[in-house]
Amino acid sequence: MGLAGRLSYLSQRNLLAQRNSQELALLLSKYSEKPPRPLTLNKLLSFGLPLTRDSLLESASYALSELPRRLVGRVQALEALPFIVTTNPFLSRTLKAYRKSFEALATHPPVNTLDENWEFTQKLEGLVTDHTNDIPMMAKGFQECSRYLSPKDIATFLDEAIRTRIGVRLIAEQHITLTRTLREAHAEILYDAGVVDMECSPAQMVNMCSKYVADLCEATLGSAPSLVVDGDVDAVFACVPVHLEFALTELLKNAFRATVEHHHRRTGNSSNPLPPITVTIASPPTLPGTPRTPFLSIRVRDEGGGVSPANLPFIFSYAFTTSGRNSEDEHDDETGGGPYAAQHIGGSAAIGDDGGGQTSLFGEITGKGLQTGMGTLSGLGDLQLVSLYNHGTDVFLKLRCLQKDDTSIIS
Repeated sequence: MGLAGRLSYLSQRNLLAQRNSQELALLLSKYSEKPPRPLTLNKLLSFGLPLTRDSLLESASYALSELPRRLVGRVQALEALPFIVTTNPFLSRTLKAYRKSFEALATHPPVNTLDENWEFTQKLEGLVTDHTNDIPMMAKGFQECSRYLSPKDIATFLDEAIRTRIGVRLIAEQHITLTRTLREAHAEILYDAGVVDMECSPAQMVNMCSKYVADLCEATLGSAPSLVVDGDVDAVFACVPVHLEFALTELLKNAFRATVEHHHRRTGNSSNPLPPITVTIASPPTLPGTPRTPFLSIRVRDEGGGVSPANLPFIFSYAFTTSGRNSEDEHDDETGGGPYAAQHIGGSAAIGDDGGGQTSLFGEITGKGLQTGMGTLSGLGDLQLVSLYNHGTDVFLKLRCLQKDDTSIIS
């Protein structure tokens, strides 16, 4: 190809890219006028109770309608960032991925048959996988651009990104689960709640998560405290189990680590018995005058030394962690936050090792936690921490009990 041919090819490619960019901008503008509808438990369950061919196709239609409405907000929020911030490789990569996924869903043809739904579901699974690390990617990008944005602006942006993520994954994974259930059952009518467990047992979840955490603690720190579960151990409530699993796993990891490190450091003897971690479960109140929306409460109590008063204002910061520091550093230097420093979403937000040997908190929890979509409790409950410095910490987890008549699970 001669010079004239190459120039013609480049010109045509640029025109095509410009036309595609204009078409995407028009599509984004169109969907920006369609705010996402609140996601209700009744809507989520309606496709699986009962689960039929027609209800599954309705679920596909709902996903195709709602997912672009949620993704358009993330695309436009990223585009609205200062130009120098959007040039960050982590943020620009995330923006490109959001644009691609939005366009794929917004232009997807209607799903009218089970075969078409199976193809759509496979694409949906791919999109879910593609966005597994969006939150840590964005947090890492903001960490590198922290000089251009205030901590409050960063926190607000990531909080909204996490809320969107929860809604997107609930819709997508509910449809994927129902599709696979109907496909594998070879039955015309089924009853399946999908990703929702209408009678989830917090006590069973605590015991399951604690076994994983105890093994992790034993392997990394040489020992692990025992666990006591008390309160209303027979309580059950409606929730999305992966959200509860993530929250409990992270809280228990912090409590186990704090207990082992504090007592080994204080006694100088790793063979001394460790005080147990106590998890107390409280069912929703049923007294007259209590709020209409019930909450189930869980308290995780440890004797891991608590959090230094100097660090309490920062324990829920996206950009604050001491993960990876040794025990002596944490004891001598009270600018660190201890194991609770990164409770909110992941502290330094590193993706992999930072090159200096520091443990990446995101790298540690991405495989089990962030893939579930539970970065924070935004829209799903509340988290409070009470520290008794030099003794221990109580963390109170208040989880919303999902009800069929809820106005929304998450907006």
